[in-house]
Amino acid sequence: MSMSDDQKKRCHGIIHSAALLAGSVGFAGAQLPTADNLIIVPIQIGMVISLGAVFEKRIDESAAKSAIAAATATIVGRGISQWMVGWIPLWGNVVNATTAASITEGIGWVIANDFANHQSE
Repeated sequence: MSMSDDQKKRCHGIIHSAALLAGSVGFAGAQLPTADNLIIVPIQIGMVISLGAVFEKRIDESAAKSAIAAATATIVGRGISQWMVGWIPLWGNVVNATTAASITEGIGWVIANDFANHQSE
């Protein structure tokens, strides 16, 4: 089953807001290895819970954590970008922000599409 126009619109707002917030945190925390993950992961958890509501699925924090754990690209992708350029002022901030926002966006759409495909369950 696919998403309705209303669901797409709501998912778009939730995912883009979370990605923007994650990117802002990534920008601010680029020179502090892994410190920004302590803030980004809760943003992603909130995103997953909100996406669940769009599809009338009650998602608790542990289920949201499991969904995010399945998309471990956050830790891997952020770790690689941080290791490579995160320590370089400004450049590292931009790369870190872009990585955090992109990964959050990707996780959001993967989860939203999964919820849409399992709406009748």
